[in-house]
Parts: sequence; structure tokens; C-alpha cells
Amino acid sequence: MGSTSDKVKGTANEVAGKARQAIGKAVGNHEEQAKGKIQETKGKAHVAKGRVKDAVKNLVDKA
Repeated sequence: MGSTSDKVKGTANEVAGKARQAIGKAVGNHEEQAKGKIQETKGKAHVAKGRVKDAVKNLVDKA
């Protein structure tokens, strides 16, 4: 998976996780809130992975 697709997938997971948390909070479902937080965290990790790939590529290109 390329850096752009990691960042896109990550951002989508962040948004979905935040929505899931909001829905869980609205209906009082703590389990759904927790699952949303996990999904958001996974999304942030994917975005970070994409940024690392970009940084490594930039270093390699400069070498």
C-alpha cells in the first residue's frame, strides 16, 4: 500500500471512528464508544504510517 492510500484509509477510519463514538455517546452505548475510539486510533496509525513512508521516500530520493 502506498503512502497516499495509507493516509486516505487512515483518515476514513478516523472519521468513521469519531462518528461511531458520537453515535455510541448519543445512545448511551459505552461499548460502541470504545470501538469508535479504537477505530479512530487505528486511523491515526495509518496516517502516521503514510507520513513515515513519505519521509523515507524523501530521504532515499535525496541520497
